[in-house]
Amino acid sequence: MLGAVILILVLFGISQPILGNLQREHKWIKAGLLNQMYWYHMLFGLVYWAYSQFNRSDSINYFYSSRHYRNWFDAFKPGTLFIEWVNYPFAKWFGFNYDMMMFFSTWIGFWGFVYFYCFFKENLRFNAKFQGWDAITIFMFLPNMHFWTASLGKGAYIFAGLGILTYGLSWPGKRIFHIILGGFMCYMIRPHILFAVLVGMGVGFVLGKEKVPTYQKYLVAIGAIAVSMYVYADLLTFLGYDPNNVIESFEEESGLNSQRLQSSGSGVDMGSYSLPMKLFTFWFRPLFIDSPNLLGIAISFENTLYIYMFSKIINKDFIKYMKEAPAMVKMSAVVFISISISMTFVMSNLGIIIRQKSQIMYFMLFVIVAFLDWQKQNRIRKRAEIFNRIVEEERKNLVLTNGEK
Repeated sequence: MLGAVILILVLFGISQPILGNLQREHKWIKAGLLNQMYWYHMLFGLVYWAYSQFNRSDSINYFYSSRHYRNWFDAFKPGTLFIEWVNYPFAKWFGFNYDMMMFFSTWIGFWGFVYFYCFFKENLRFNAKFQGWDAITIFMFLPNMHFWTASLGKGAYIFAGLGILTYGLSWPGKRIFHIILGGFMCYMIRPHILFAVLVGMGVGFVLGKEKVPTYQKYLVAIGAIAVSMYVYADLLTFLGYDPNNVIESFEEESGLNSQRLQSSGSGVDMGSYSLPMKLFTFWFRPLFIDSPNLLGIAISFENTLYIYMFSKIINKDFIKYMKEAPAMVKMSAVVFISISISMTFVMSNLGIIIRQKSQIMYFMLFVIVAFLDWQKQNRIRKRAEIFNRIVEEERKNLVLTNGEK
């Protein structure tokens, strides 16, 4: 464990110049807050490490499997093997033990929070409040989000990849490196999630309120179709579906996954649920009445917050907002809805649901906060219009009064 402690301190030092560069680029970044987030996330790395000592954890298999390859690039394949490929040089060449690799992965997950924080901040005008507290700061410190992204496994890497990619897509012309790095990480962990993000970005770019030349919109649409055709067969094969009989193989694979996940404990029979009920289960369960253990009870508090935030968009103005929302909002909505629907057909275990939804909840939280931001802008604009109208009327009255004199 001493090696892990030293590594945590070294990684903190390595993080400082990167955070410093971000702060120079974005004056609104609070480096102190991000440093607090670093130690907070490392605390959850310690919590997960302790959890893995007494519970079955895939992180142990990831570590020991990575040491059995003869050549580094033997494991260079999308999916589980990619984690072993990342582990290989550290475990084989630098002598990292399990504890050190666990906290190295925790550090990778930390960057997901950093870049999602930057994404939120640069795309919002006002700081949304929750009971007087900054909502974005609350989102960045949600315990469940940190727990499942602080371990040696796919969760930390896909979350970091999504954060980096989303930040890059906010300003694609200046952030090619972030798009390539984030896209690579997403593809190597879960290609279908990268596909959903790119499709969402295409939709957002075409339908967003930004003034974009028509030819560029058509180019994006044609590009999206071309990419879809190119990766279609490989993506379906990776997911275990037959490209020649997608519907039947999807139903078979979904049924097998559902049974497999139910048999692993904490199962819920989602096969008989309607789509709205499946989505409600995926987004908001467990709640206090069906929490399987203490961890589930703790997560129920977080799910209650999600329900509260979702209630904010049950508003007639939300449809109006989505029609004129910027590209990043529409992208986030498409990514969240599409991935949520696909996951509800294969998820039947609350433990897996809790883990998987942590990868995409920030997309919907961003949509909600952007809507609240838009409402606040409208209120300020209306107050300004009323104020200007009153001032104009007073000016006219003053002119009339002076004229009569």
